[in-house]
Amino acid sequence: MPLLIAEQLTVLRGDRALLRDFDLQLAPGELLHLRGANGVGKTSLLETLAGLRRAGGGRLRWASDDALPHWLGHRNGLNLQLSAVENLRFWCGINGVPAAGIDAALARMKLPPRARLRSCRLLSAGQKRRTALARLLLQPRAVWLLDEPLDGLDVDGLALFAELVGEHLQAGGAVLMTSHQPLPAPLFASERLL
Repeated sequence: MPLLIAEQLTVLRGDRALLRDFDLQLAPGELLHLRGANGVGKTSLLETLAGLRRAGGGRLRWASDDALPHWLGHRNGLNLQLSAVENLRFWCGINGVPAAGIDAALARMKLPPRARLRSCRLLSAGQKRRTALARLLLQPRAVWLLDEPLDGLDVDGLALFAELVGEHLQAGGAVLMTSHQPLPAPLFASERLL
């Protein structure tokens, strides 16, 4: 059974329809890579699926409340004045997630211990991205909606991302993502061109 079904979805930006009658199914173990030129509606579609933007029509169904997605936007969603640990502690608080797993998540993302306590404004683009990706490890959710998750990652970061996504898919999760970059090996995705 699909984790996510979108039927005849209309995606809006302001009063303008970017996508009309858009159908999509996302099954357990599936990685779907959305591609297309800037401005065609990839981010707007992900935001609509995440519930951050109102659909202009159509129907969106999740397999269960457990299938509700993790959203990771292109801008990371970090308060740059706070440290990586403080950002994740805040995220845990608003999501009702125990903060006890923060150190393990940041260690898994290979963020150096000293960087974890620095203000995020002082971190590199890759370190900010690793901090944002650590949220995926703090609360299990079946669907990951990821907008340009590869941006800022070095070779080691790309390999780590591929490992995390591979484990998530093997466990029955699904990923819908955008990226202008090729997917790191060994990831293989179905592609949908918008």
